[in-house]
Amino acid sequence: MNDVGKDPAIDLFFKVEIDSQNLGSFISCSGLSMEVNIEPVKEGGNNGFSWKLPGRVEYSNVKLTRPIGPESNLVSKWIAGMSSGDFFRTKAVITALTPMGEELVSWTLAGVIPVKWEGPSFSAEGGKVAQETLELAHHGFEYKDENKWV
Repeated sequence: MNDVGKDPAIDLFFKVEIDSQNLGSFISCSGLSMEVNIEPVKEGGNNGFSWKLPGRVEYSNVKLTRPIGPESNLVSKWIAGMSSGDFFRTKAVITALTPMGEELVSWTLAGVIPVKWEGPSFSAEGGKVAQETLELAHHGFEYKDENKWV
């Protein structure tokens, strides 16, 4: 029988840092993925199959969501710093944390720029939590191997 309280993947939250600047914790993280486009090549005289050669690697945008709160100002401050149009690509680290705040796993994204921020929609109807979403584009994943970034 599985003890849900001991499963490290239950009730995760995500800490986000951009160039070591803390943007706070998020409750949802989606889009950590990559896809290799396959290009079929037909060889003359070979009717049995097509060669499937790897093409470009594509990375989807990462979407982070959380209820609005005091940490929302951290994102606003970061985005406001780009209001002059000076977009430069940075490095982001997304770390999955357990409910106890222990690091479970982290991903380092290269060439990050914000592509969308969506604030809450306010309504007197219903008891929904006001949330914000931050969407980041990136050029891929990095990892540290023997004290050097690859």
